[in-house]
Amino acid sequence: MLKLISSMATRQVLAELAAAWQKSSGVEVNIESVGGVDAAKRVQAGEAFDGVVLASDAIDKLIASGQAVAGSRVDLVRSSVAIAVKAGTPRPDISTEAALRSAIEAAPTIGYSTGPSGTALVKLFEKWGILEALKPRIVQAPPGVPVGTLVARGEVALGFQQLSELMHLEGIDVIGTMPEPVSITTIFSAATCAASSQGGTFAQLAAFMASAQAADVKRSQGMDPA
Repeated sequence: MLKLISSMATRQVLAELAAAWQKSSGVEVNIESVGGVDAAKRVQAGEAFDGVVLASDAIDKLIASGQAVAGSRVDLVRSSVAIAVKAGTPRPDISTEAALRSAIEAAPTIGYSTGPSGTALVKLFEKWGILEALKPRIVQAPPGVPVGTLVARGEVALGFQQLSELMHLEGIDVIGTMPEPVSITTIFSAATCAASSQGGTFAQLAAFMASAQAADVKRSQGMDPA
């Protein structure tokens, strides 16, 4: 059995692809999906996983520290950040950078994640020079809790997270992805963990997940092939 850990953003797509590969290979795959920060910490601590799927910069850090195998990184998907409101509430215009900024400045509360999309969003607010003004209204979802859950509960008026994490949640309306030139896209990559004794088998799984065969599944989960 292969044991993997991933961030929540890739939970659905990895589950589908692993099931397909398991059927053809006969090798069982167990995937634990948690908050990306927690996943990286657990691999960094040397926990016994065969493979890890995280944002590419987090994978590079694990490789640099020796907890993931050098040369084993495989880019899997490109994932865009989308925006959601509570189902049935007005949908603000987010079609241009100016419209998005206006919607953000008008929102009573703004939700974002602990993952790479949240970091990029804060940098955008800094670039616009509105971060300090927004701070009292920003809500960061706890690790492993979808931003969309906070939106559905009415705790957050405007929620930002990977489309793949928002699209399957009930109680919210996804109003679109962020417009150019401020769109936020994250590449999620796989790597073999240094703690694995099945590196060769995991490499076969990663190669399948990166192959053209996997493209339709990725698109069905709101992602594009990397």
